[in-house]
Amino acid sequence: MTGGTRASDFEARLLEAADATESMLDSLLTLALLPGETVRPPRFLEAMRYACLGGGKRFRPFLTIETARLFGVKGAGVARAAAAVEMIHCYSLVHDDLPALDNDDLRRGRPTTHKAFGEATAILVGDGLLTYAFDVTADPATHRDPGVRAELVRALARAAGLGGMIGGQVLDLEAEQAREPHQAGAVIQLQSMKTGALLLYAVEAGAILGQAQAPARAALSRYGRALGAAFQVADDILDVEADALALGKRAGKDAGRNKATLVAALGIEAAREQRDSFVAAAIAALDSFTQGTKATVLKEAAHFVGTRTH
Repeated sequence: MTGGTRASDFEARLLEAADATESMLDSLLTLALLPGETVRPPRFLEAMRYACLGGGKRFRPFLTIETARLFGVKGAGVARAAAAVEMIHCYSLVHDDLPALDNDDLRRGRPTTHKAFGEATAILVGDGLLTYAFDVTADPATHRDPGVRAELVRALARAAGLGGMIGGQVLDLEAEQAREPHQAGAVIQLQSMKTGALLLYAVEAGAILGQAQAPARAALSRYGRALGAAFQVADDILDVEADALALGKRAGKDAGRNKATLVAALGIEAAREQRDSFVAAAIAALDSFTQGTKATVLKEAAHFVGTRTH
C-alpha cells in the first residue's frame, strides 16, 4: 500500500463490497421460487450456498461495484451484477477442485464442495451457479435498460466461455502435458484467459452499468487486463512461497503438475518484476481518463494485488 489513509479506504471498501455481495448472494440463493421455476431442491441449494457463501475476499464483485461508482451508479442493481460475477467465479472453483481437474480437498480453509457433498452434486452446483449468474444478469432488476443488460450478458458469456476462462482452462490442461519449457508469452496469453478474462469483465461490467463513454471504457479495459495479469502472477508466486494455512488451499502444487506459470517460465525474481510491471501498468491506465482522478481505491486495489500474502 502507498499510504495509511488510502490503504484504510481500500480495505473498508473491500469489506463493504464483500458484505454487499454476501447479502445479495444470500437473498438470491433461497428456496423462494422465481416465475417459471417449479422447485428448488433443498439439499442442492444447501450445496450451492456452501460453494458461494461465507468465504473469499469478493475481489471481483468489489471491482464491479467500485468501477460503477466512478460513474455515480450504485445500489441493488450493481450488487446483483457483482453477485453474478461471484457466482461464475465460485462455479469455476468448484469445478477446478474436482478430481478430474486439480483434485483439491481444501478451499478457503474448509473441505471443497465435492468433498462435502459428493462429486456429482459438485458438478451440478457449478452448472447451477453458471446458469443462475446469467439469469441474475439478464433480470430487469439488474438494470432497467435492456440494452445494458444484453451487453452485460454478452460480455460475461465471452469472458467465461470458449475464448475466455474455459478456453484458458483447456490451454492450462494442455500445458501440463508439454515436454518443452513453458514460454512466457504463451503463459501470459493462457493466464489472460483463465484468470484475467473474468477479472477484466468485473471491471468492464461497472463501466457498462455506468454507461461510460468510449475513452473511459478503453482506459478501464487496460486497467482490467493489467490487473488480471498481475493477479495471476501473484497467485503463482504465492503457490511457491506461502503455506496451505495462509492460502486456505493446497500450496506448492504448480511445480509438481508442470503448470504453465511465469515462475516456471522466468524464475521467481523475474516473475516478481513482471508482476510489479503489470501493477504499474494498471495504475497508469487509471490516470488516462477524466474519472481516473477519482479512482484512488482502484489504484490501491492494484497495489493490493501486488503485495497480497494469501
